[in-house]
Amino acid sequence: MSILPNLPAPDVPQGPWALFLDIDGTLLEHAAHPDAVVVNDALRMLLARLETQLDGALAFITGRSIAAVDHLFQPLRLRAAGLYGLEHRLARDGPVEAAGEPADIAALAGEIEAELASADVYIERKGPILAIHTRAAPHLLQRATQLVEQALERLPAGYRVLAGNAGVELMPLEAAKGAAIRRFMAEPAFKERCPVFLGDDTSDENGFETVNEMNGISIRIKPQGQTAARHKLADVGEVLAWLDTLCRGRFRATVQP
Repeated sequence: MSILPNLPAPDVPQGPWALFLDIDGTLLEHAAHPDAVVVNDALRMLLARLETQLDGALAFITGRSIAAVDHLFQPLRLRAAGLYGLEHRLARDGPVEAAGEPADIAALAGEIEAELASADVYIERKGPILAIHTRAAPHLLQRATQLVEQALERLPAGYRVLAGNAGVELMPLEAAKGAAIRRFMAEPAFKERCPVFLGDDTSDENGFETVNEMNGISIRIKPQGQTAARHKLADVGEVLAWLDTLCRGRFRATVQP
């Protein structure tokens, strides 16, 4: 793990590279409710230009469902791993490998909704993932964490609890951003490229570790505590400025013939 004050800003990637992007807290500022965020046309244009310059080697790696991502960024339908890699769209505008909601997770969601009956807590049902957002009610984070940890004892094996900056999630063990990045790196558009991954939360640490193993560039946004990332950017504004610099052609993004 890195000691945060010594983390440098990211270098400009050298040679052909691939870009993997978390969304909330990385490209967009967090909001109390996930549906409250807004994507402007400038960000859509920036992503479209980057995707073109990278010959398609750009993908979202997010805890959101791909359907939610498409709603945010419409009309763009870029490559994406949703639900921490439980859903995939491997080609732009291509089909989505979706994930359904198991009955036991649906029942648990109902129980927690009844327990945390507060307008300030948002319980998000994302197929096999249950997310409890407490950004507007930080005093309820501990109780929300207790509820999902207790649920592990009666759920089938294969689930884990992931605590975040402003909420907690219950998810299958196979939901991991690092695994999603590895899957994309095996695709023709991404092969033989240097992976660059930007994220802001504990759920991104697995992705940072994977990118480091590939000798890529791992970047944590507004880091708090220790991180596996080797670089940092202070906030969403710095992320967008850095990506814009890359988009202006100060790199060699494509694989040379």
